[in-house]
Formats: sequence, C-alpha cells, structure tokens
Amino acid sequence: MKNLKFALLLIIVLVNTSVFAQNKQHQFDREKYESAKVAFITNRLDLKPEQAEKFWPIFNKFNDERESLMKEMSTINKASEGEVSESKAKELINKRFGIQKSMLDLEVKFTEDITKVINPSQALKLGGASRDFARQIYRMNQRGGPRGNN
Repeated sequence: MKNLKFALLLIIVLVNTSVFAQNKQHQFDREKYESAKVAFITNRLDLKPEQAEKFWPIFNKFNDERESLMKEMSTINKASEGEVSESKAKELINKRFGIQKSMLDLEVKFTEDITKVINPSQALKLGGASRDFARQIYRMNQRGGPRGNN
C-alpha cells in the first residue's frame, strides 16, 4: 500500500512538473491538468479502483453543472457593475439567490449520490482535497513552475 501511495504521489509530481514546466508561455494543457487532478484526488481519498470507476463520472458531472452555475453567477456579477436601477438590482439579487439555491441543491444531490460510491469520511475529505489541489496549482503558477523558475 505504501508503494502504491508513493507511486501515485510520484505520478502527481511528474505530471505537475511536465504540466507547468511547459507553461512558461502561460499555455494551459487541460488534459495534463485533469490527469494531475485525478491522481491527486484519487490518492488523497485513497480510492479503490472499483470506487474510482464509479466516482469519477459522478464527480465530473457535478463539476460541469457547478461550473455552469458559476458562469451564470459571473454573468450576474458583471451585470451588477456600474449604475443599476433599483428594479434591476432587485432582479439581480433574486437571480443570485436562485443560483445559490441551485448550487446548494446540486451539492446536496452530489453528496447523496457520491456517498453511494464512497464512504462519508471520503466524501468529507473530498472538498479539502479539491481545495488543496487548487492551492497547489496556484502556488506553482505564482512561483513560475514547480522549481520557482520565472
């Protein structure tokens, strides 16, 4: 088991290195990013192969739906810039609450679905693992790559 975790960690490091070593011109390789994310989360949650097979389609669908809602929220935020009439402001506030409710409903449904595949402890760790991965990517970008090169 330790060798498997070490191998997964090594894969994560190698993928991250190749993803960001080539990123000097601020190019983004979505496929390598997604591969690194899968390896990171799979390792962090200690997913068994049979769990991972069922987990990733549910997780990816959730992420796609969440991303769509976030785009809607971004549109509302842009519409609220500058001068807005009182009636338009009320409309935008109501739309924002609607999207937030949809996001909460999506999160509840996702948690119900995912806990049929992974245990509640793994489900609880998922949010932290996703944030940790995002932080790691952000830090690597801030440093100019995995070795701090600019």
